[in-house]
Amino acid sequence: MRNLHDTTDTIVAIGSASGGGVRGVVRVSGENAIACVAKGWQPNDGGELSALTFPQVVQGELWAGSVVGLVPVDLYVWPTRRSYTRQPSVEIHTVGSTAVLNALTTALCEAGARLAEPGEFTMRAFLAGRMDLTQAEAVLGVIDADSEKELDVALRQLGGGMRNPLDQLRDRLLDLLAHLEAGLDFVEEDIEFVSHEELLETLRDTGMALDKLAAEMQARTAATSEHRVVLRGRPNAGKSCLFNALVGENAAIVSDVSGTTRDYLMARKEIDGVPLVMVDTAGIDEIPVDAIDRRAQQMSVECSADAHLELLCVDASQELTDWDHQAMQERPAGARIVVLTKCDVGTHVAAVPQAIETSALTGAGMEDLQRTMLEHLAATSDVETSVVLGTSLRCRESLRRARDSAQRAVRCADEEWGEELVAAEIRATLDELGKVVGAVYTDDILDRIFSRFCIGK
Repeated sequence: MRNLHDTTDTIVAIGSASGGGVRGVVRVSGENAIACVAKGWQPNDGGELSALTFPQVVQGELWAGSVVGLVPVDLYVWPTRRSYTRQPSVEIHTVGSTAVLNALTTALCEAGARLAEPGEFTMRAFLAGRMDLTQAEAVLGVIDADSEKELDVALRQLGGGMRNPLDQLRDRLLDLLAHLEAGLDFVEEDIEFVSHEELLETLRDTGMALDKLAAEMQARTAATSEHRVVLRGRPNAGKSCLFNALVGENAAIVSDVSGTTRDYLMARKEIDGVPLVMVDTAGIDEIPVDAIDRRAQQMSVECSADAHLELLCVDASQELTDWDHQAMQERPAGARIVVLTKCDVGTHVAAVPQAIETSALTGAGMEDLQRTMLEHLAATSDVETSVVLGTSLRCRESLRRARDSAQRAVRCADEEWGEELVAAEIRATLDELGKVVGAVYTDDILDRIFSRFCIGK
């Protein structure tokens, strides 16, 4: 991809949808945009484009090459920095003929412009501070919207629905960091720039805000893809038997030998018309036997982190282990159902709230489990979201790291480990939030985002 950070040259591209139409649009932006258009311009009123000092619409004809000749057009001219790209810009509105639009684009390239790269207009708007990355992605969301709901989500994000709360959050953290660092500079003066209570309140509010955003990201991804259901538990906890019973075939090897599943298995299944991807993972030992076990268990953790629903399998024929207790206390990435397996053998576990008793052998509890799965997945899909899919996929990891840093900052402050450590965690939180809005970015991130745009946007 061309170096899009060079915004000094003039670019041109067709800005309307491909195919014929009543009206088509060609966009031009750059320092010499008006001069390029002026080379083939024939105004109706005799006025010169170079004389324009404020945005306006003018009518006339524009040269489109020797084959097409002069074409009647309306020019939307921004001679100042008030355009979409904050550069002198011109939008050429004319008949929606593909041949005419291509001829105009070629004539403008011959006049000194070059063909724009995909997303280059929006890239220039971002680099000029016209919008942040979440709003740039919302532009693509508007283009790709397949429903009225998706369009509404994209328009709200484009209007600052995500940028505004993130800016407010970053401003509060920057103010808090400034107070902390001032206190560190004047530590010998016994001056309190921020109280301990205010520090904790701000950090806890930050954590709650990040939790809400992370939930929206998860909900947006879940609403646009197949539901991913992951079975997780200790070795020989009945996961593979349950997996086979849910899928309806003997996809997984079943054995009384602990650790039969060393990899993960995937199978697609529909329950009442709802498409699911079922994933059977390796059992998790408290002490892995070898490197293969460690890798298999790491893959189990990674699968659970991407799950919309986790089925935490607990062997009902055995007493609960320390691992079972700890796993039930952990916060899952999505929803969770605790499933008591092997209930046909006998139930020896203590009461587990809201757990579903099942037997893959007899089929007991399977209908109840499937109904509960659908209820949990429906609740996940119904979560209100104001985030377009592209933003969700890009930002989930940054928001997770920001939330983790904010949580560590709360712990450091609550246990009074020192304001230096609190300040370090706040800086880490700000860095991750900066990646979300584009205050911190790299070339490969920008290329990955804007290369998904069509040319002319």
